[in-house]
Amino acid sequence: MEYRQFGPTKRKVSVVGEGTWYFERSERDAAISALRLGLDLGINHIDTAELYGNGEAERMVGEAIHGRRDEVFLVSKVLPQHASKEGTIKACKGSLSRLGTDRLDCYLLHWRGTLPLEGTIQAFEELKREGKILSWGVSNFDIPELEQTLEIAGEGRITCNQVLYNLKERSIEHAVVPWCEEHGVAVTAYSPFGHGDFPTPRTKGGRTLEEIATAHRATARQVALCFLTRRRSVFAIPKASSPEHSRENASSMELRLTKDEIDRIDEAFPLGPSASSFRTF
Repeated sequence: MEYRQFGPTKRKVSVVGEGTWYFERSERDAAISALRLGLDLGINHIDTAELYGNGEAERMVGEAIHGRRDEVFLVSKVLPQHASKEGTIKACKGSLSRLGTDRLDCYLLHWRGTLPLEGTIQAFEELKREGKILSWGVSNFDIPELEQTLEIAGEGRITCNQVLYNLKERSIEHAVVPWCEEHGVAVTAYSPFGHGDFPTPRTKGGRTLEEIATAHRATARQVALCFLTRRRSVFAIPKASSPEHSRENASSMELRLTKDEIDRIDEAFPLGPSASSFRTF
């Protein structure tokens, strides 16, 4: 497993983590076993949110990490409609209760809503002073929103920007990733395999992935993860709802793509135009 420093924190976090969007729809025992196996394999980054299953994903994560909390870099998110100063503090306490822990390693605003960012950031800083969160960040933020957050909070406060990023959706490479690298902000890719539309061998891109995977005795999904995390600022959180998925995801970090292979993937999945927004969740 490969580890990198996560934004301005001192923590070394596994480049490939475990996401839990739609986790509650998975077979419960298998999903919890997948998280536990991920920890055994060195995946210490687990991401969840109060939104997921109306808190049920957090409860499942809490069950999975029971007795192993210190092994985990644990991330959760507050919904924008809860993100007033008082609402953020209340939401955080709810997440901590469902997760069965006294702290989050990173707490994110799930996406930009209508409530003032100043209140959200004040709450984050208060929660940090109290030790309930160790760092904070944002999710689904584009450049104007990142700039606004930076203006309010100052340098070195934003730990992470969690955004949609996969082979078919690479728009963050235009400006968001460079901005985050300039300001020392980690980038976490959610839905790195897309939404049920991962490239198949019937497509040009899918054939390219399969050919490279065969050369490495790997899988196409492992090749995709390796490509997406080729920049040191980028982490990925694919969902692993079965132990088999956890093993596959963890093993992706054993791959080392050549420059020619990276160029082939880049050609097969063109960067495309810059997008002004992306979402969710």
